Amino acid sequence: SAAGAPSQYSQSSRKGKRAWRKNIDIAPVEEGLEVLRQEERVIGTSLQKQQDQDLFQIDINGEDAVRKRLPKFSERQLTSTKIIGDRSAIPAVFARHTAKRAPAIGRDEKERLLRIAKRPRRGPFNAVMDHTGFGAGSAIIEVSEAVKQSGGYDPWAEESNEDSQDDLGKVPHVPSMKEHIAVPAVEQPHQGASYNPPVQAHQALLLEAHKAEEKRAQDADKFKGAKEKMLRARVEDGEAANLSAAPGMIVDVPGDDETESEGGGAGEGPVVPVKQAPPRKTRQQRAKAAKQHAEKLALLERVRRKRFLASIDSAKSARRTTEATRQASERVLAQRELAMRERLRKGLRGQKIGKYRVPEAELEVQLGEDLSDSLRGLKPAGNLFRDRFLSMQNRALVEPRARVLPTKRKYRFKEYEKHAWKRF
Repeated sequence: SAAGAPSQYSQSSRKGKRAWRKNIDIAPVEEGLEVLRQEERVIGTSLQKQQDQDLFQIDINGEDAVRKRLPKFSERQLTSTKIIGDRSAIPAVFARHTAKRAPAIGRDEKERLLRIAKRPRRGPFNAVMDHTGFGAGSAIIEVSEAVKQSGGYDPWAEESNEDSQDDLGKVPHVPSMKEHIAVPAVEQPHQGASYNPPVQAHQALLLEAHKAEEKRAQDADKFKGAKEKMLRARVEDGEAANLSAAPGMIVDVPGDDETESEGGGAGEGPVVPVKQAPPRKTRQQRAKAAKQHAEKLALLERVRRKRFLASIDSAKSARRTTEATRQASERVLAQRELAMRERLRKGLRGQKIGKYRVPEAELEVQLGEDLSDSLRGLKPAGNLFRDRFLSMQNRALVEPRARVLPTKRKYRFKEYEKHAWKRF
């Protein structure tokens, strides 16, 4: 048929059902279906599904403009207008909008540009120069970027930082420690550090200095003991057996492994059992294991559900316990915050900020025999710049730093004598 697959009509035999079906003529049915499809495409639905008032109309008044003469030429009655008109209920397909292509360069314009490109460029003294090095080393040939951009900057105009703030975005909130520090820039020294101090104040300052020195000695002994333990453990492990080699590097002596392998054949060493692969399970064993696994999962699910039902009954007590725990944690956090603020009020001495610790203040105290009798015999001591720098570190104005000393050269400097004056 015209709409579907071709039918086989010229067949003499009609013995079976299969041959009978092949020789059925369904052309009228296909034509009727095609008519219905055409109606759905044009109207939007088939005519059989519409009501009578939509299809027919009773004309009572008649045609009013029957005697009016139509114009000789009308765009509405053109055949092309009727064909192009919207005669279908299916919306039209719109093509994607594409940008217009740039006009191609003509032949004359192309030849002109090629002549300009191949034209030799001449530099100073009318010399032909390479196009790659044209303008190098000369400020007279081409103007600089400053001259090209001159006149675009107004020094008296108001600066606007709106663009820079928009580019930076939202600045993260960083807590500042300087707000809680209440340490003066110049601290008042201890009364015992005077050139003529009272006896009790001088003794108290000496006691503080003694305690600080004793703590420093204890820390040094502790670190020294830890270092000795590390060295002792390294010797016990056999890493320091070969003293000629670097520590941590064990040099194998040829022949040791062979003697050990020969002597170990008598069975003196521990016998390592060989791990065997598990045997393959049969079908019954796999089914039994799967059944046990399913029973185990069901038992675990039953236990979980039982615990869940028990937790529902104790929901009120759990809520009270959770609230009490939350309040306790809030109190602990508040106490920690208060303790941190109190510690910050005294400065950052002894705390690790970043990579290094803020150094502690060294007690400057003199012994009794070193004290001067009068202000005239007092010797100047101390470093004002160092005191100010430590004070700025203590007040979180400068980050703590470690002093970096210059290191000596590891290798000996070698001198070479050249004999260029001999070779001529």
